[in-house]
Amino acid sequence: MFSTLLLVIVRVQVIQSQLPVFTRFDNPAAVSQTPARQLTFNYLLPVNAWLLLNPSELCCDWTMGTIPLVESLLDMRNLAIVAFYSVLGLMVHHGVRYSVDSSKTVIMALSLIVLPFIPASNLFFPVGFVIAERVLYVPSMGFCILVAHGWRKTTKSRNLKKLSWIGMAILLATHAVKTVNRNWDWESEYTLFMSALKVNKNNAKLWNNVGHALENQNNYERALKYFLQATRVQPDDIGAHMNVGRTYKNLNQTKEAEDAYMIAKSLMPQIIPGKKYATRVAPNHLNVYINLANLIRANESRLEEADQLYRQAISMRPDFKQAYISRGELLLKMKKPLEARDAYLRALELDRTNADLWYNLAIVNIEMKEPSEALKNFNQALELNTKHKLALFNSALLMQESGDARLRPEAKQRFLIYVEQDPDDANGYFNLGMLAMDDNKNEEAERWMKKAIKMQLGFRSALFNLALLYSQTGRELDALPVLNELLVHYPEHVKGLILKGDILMNHKKDTEGAKECFERILQMDPNNVQGKHNLCVVYFEERDLLKAERCLVETLALAPHEEYIHRHLSIVRGKIAALSAGGQQVSLADGAPSPAVEGKKAPLEKGKINKNAQKTSPAKKPSESEEQSKKLLEESQPDKRTKTKSTKEMKEIEKKRAAALKRLEEIERILSGD
Repeated sequence: MFSTLLLVIVRVQVIQSQLPVFTRFDNPAAVSQTPARQLTFNYLLPVNAWLLLNPSELCCDWTMGTIPLVESLLDMRNLAIVAFYSVLGLMVHHGVRYSVDSSKTVIMALSLIVLPFIPASNLFFPVGFVIAERVLYVPSMGFCILVAHGWRKTTKSRNLKKLSWIGMAILLATHAVKTVNRNWDWESEYTLFMSALKVNKNNAKLWNNVGHALENQNNYERALKYFLQATRVQPDDIGAHMNVGRTYKNLNQTKEAEDAYMIAKSLMPQIIPGKKYATRVAPNHLNVYINLANLIRANESRLEEADQLYRQAISMRPDFKQAYISRGELLLKMKKPLEARDAYLRALELDRTNADLWYNLAIVNIEMKEPSEALKNFNQALELNTKHKLALFNSALLMQESGDARLRPEAKQRFLIYVEQDPDDANGYFNLGMLAMDDNKNEEAERWMKKAIKMQLGFRSALFNLALLYSQTGRELDALPVLNELLVHYPEHVKGLILKGDILMNHKKDTEGAKECFERILQMDPNNVQGKHNLCVVYFEERDLLKAERCLVETLALAPHEEYIHRHLSIVRGKIAALSAGGQQVSLADGAPSPAVEGKKAPLEKGKINKNAQKTSPAKKPSESEEQSKKLLEESQPDKRTKTKSTKEMKEIEKKRAAALKRLEEIERILSGD
């Protein structure tokens, strides 16, 4: 008694205190009118008895159109009902009338057959299937007792003894062969459902299941054929049309996918005033709104239409958690972070143990410029799932970008856990390198940067920051091959070109190479002040003061408020005037010290908060994930860079600006001298 009560409690917990929702596809007779309902349910009894007596045609699923409805008393299948009840009556009569031992055996056998079967018989209340072979496991024991009891009686007869032994041998041999063959049917999902289709081709669920098996093998073309056949067998099957739409989407045929989803949506039950909608539709069928909205939201002009679909799903089932999650992602894309936050908070009311929800809420906090709240929600996600990769990475990145040195040890620890979980992601190593640079651990930073570059060929940020690290530690010549590799993959990398030109000018004395770098910058961006000014310095180095003057005038027009450009132009003009007054050629004197290029170097390229969510779920590659569990879903930059500057970066920039001013003073001293 106690064990039975315990099982009931566990069952209630598993179904989350909600009764399962059955549709007419699961058990068509359950929603049929009288007398079809009663006749069909009674006809299922002899069908089950036949499966016990002759288990030759077994099928893993007997729902939907497997057993056509018995809609009339004139249906010939009613004879099977009469025969079943007649045989059952005879056995009951036999058990009551004959000797005590035989009576007990028959009554026990009938009890094992009938009593365990009654809850699944549909006679007293409908269940979610038409026939299920699993419910015959216990009744089969009673059936075996009846067979054994009858065989024992026949062996006592001299005339039937030999025949009964032959019959038993044939029975055991045929059933053994059937068992071996049936085992091969269970080799895989595909073989199981294909064997079922040999028995019953009128069950759309079987066609769908074969399609799912092929879909799991990424064989979308063949899967589509089975899904389409399911829609032909059962044209009003919402799930089949959803499967067709999903497969078309996987084949990148978005127009056909949308058409299939629209058909599925049109088949959804209409809202009846005063009747709860959730009791009349399977929860998974509501995913048609989610799938359709996810499809059309790829078109920026249809975001409002997608939002309307999410809201429609929520209105039909207010506890539809996935609708809130998907809508939150869409609202974030629509630049409505406040509404997105409300959607995620509503989802958290339904499920506070979902780490992905806390993660998505943290992403909303980042969009709303609330880093402290974002970090709290990232931490909440990690409390629920200590191995949540995205929460690990982005919380560590948030700590790093905060500029708070006290958070760096924890940030490093999280990045280390992240690279342990995903050793093939170069971004983890790159950000460990950035942390080491923040702590002035140059050797460690170099090691992590090289690891990142090794893991991802042409990793832009890692290449640039490794070169910058070399430049800042007096290893400018080591930086050149790194910059060359960077510019092979990204020839338009302006910061890399500026740094390379600086090194060529000040350390290699290669004015031609430096000029080529700065001219390439101006070809891409004629208004780049830093590149233009540095090119002016190259002209100065080449002793072409007139060209340097014209260049500085053009630079001043681009940045009229830059004081150092005014000073340089004034100095160059003064030098030109002095040389002209003395009757000398307007050029630098031989042996004059070479000025340095303008030294404001680009800031470090840092990481960007990754807003990719898992699925799902879901998750949500999730579910299309995978995919989509699981998991907030949008595209991020491949090297996770950000445009924001941390306090550390600002300090570095100020140091570089101070160094640049010193170089400018040197230029002024050189230009002012004879």
